[in-house]
Amino acid sequence: MNITFRVVIADDYEKEREKLKKIFSENAGFSIIGEAKNGMEAIRLCNELLPDIILLDMEMPFMGGVDAAKIIKDQHPFVKIVMFSSVYYVEDFFAAIQYGAQGFLLKNMQDDDILAYLHGLVEGSNLPTRNIARKIWSQMKVRHFEEEKPLPSLTPKEREVLLLVAQGMTNKQISNQLSITENTVKNHIKNLLGKLQMENRVQLAVFSLKHLLGEWETKDG
Repeated sequence: MNITFRVVIADDYEKEREKLKKIFSENAGFSIIGEAKNGMEAIRLCNELLPDIILLDMEMPFMGGVDAAKIIKDQHPFVKIVMFSSVYYVEDFFAAIQYGAQGFLLKNMQDDDILAYLHGLVEGSNLPTRNIARKIWSQMKVRHFEEEKPLPSLTPKEREVLLLVAQGMTNKQISNQLSITENTVKNHIKNLLGKLQMENRVQLAVFSLKHLLGEWETKDG
């Protein structure tokens, strides 16, 4: 039996909402059940409609997508949240993931890539896929670390932890994935921050995408 996933889209630009509606209207797997123009409306629609997926624009009036994502995830942990934006700063997207978003898409991506990404998300496959990851990363910009730093020597376990941090996993999730304790995960992250001279997980995620994308894609495939 074919399943139709219910989608809410939140974007203050009508043109972008119309574009998404056209994409989904041509695919029986998704159905648009609500539209919002800002984060506050998005939260209200999630409370009323309980969608399977919500696409949140990063920049909206009154409340942006990142703040809305945190509230929606707290209230409805089962809703899949995807940031959808023309903002190409990778740090913003990883910050959103830390607030509960499951993924991110760029507004100028091909329709087929958008649908493939969302199908993978709701069907439980590892995301992003190799091809889509390349397309996303090739267009994103990094605000920090403009000067290249030499790649330090990392242990195999540190590299595994770093790859999982880049996928937005929590310490508990990494612990379960690698069958190690949460304290061990914390120690690995502390060592990574020290070796890479970084301050937080978002910076680690950016570094992972920049230097270890090939390994991340291998894990995905």
